[in-house]
Amino acid sequence: MLLAVLIANSEGNILVERFNGVPAEERLHWRSFLVKLGVDNLRGVKNEELLVANHKSVYIVYTVLGDVSIFVVGKDEYDELALSEAIFVITSALKDVCGKPPTERLFLDKYGKICLCLDEIVWKGLLENTDKDRIKRLIRLKPPTDF
Repeated sequence: MLLAVLIANSEGNILVERFNGVPAEERLHWRSFLVKLGVDNLRGVKNEELLVANHKSVYIVYTVLGDVSIFVVGKDEYDELALSEAIFVITSALKDVCGKPPTERLFLDKYGKICLCLDEIVWKGLLENTDKDRIKRLIRLKPPTDF
């Protein structure tokens, strides 16, 4: 199961988080742990260079894309390899939505579409859509129509 997808800025402030199957009382622990992990290890890392960690029998794959850090946490069948595929899909979707590796401002400007992408990629803790074209089709936002 994909337990969490978390995106934070370079200062460690969380921009987006999605938890699946993680009790509410454990979420604070995961937030602080992942942000500390990023602060300790992501300095000087190149865009999309994957780092792997293990904590309490779960796997964590994380990377930097532009000004944001992306963390994916999984257990059981979602080992390092499966999580690296998930993070690849997420980074590809972010680059498509933003047009380039995002700055924090660009990320926040595109926040709605990014949330839609995450919802289409990960559904109830499962990696659902990995095809870039399908994700684009599913997140197409249509302007409101006049009745």
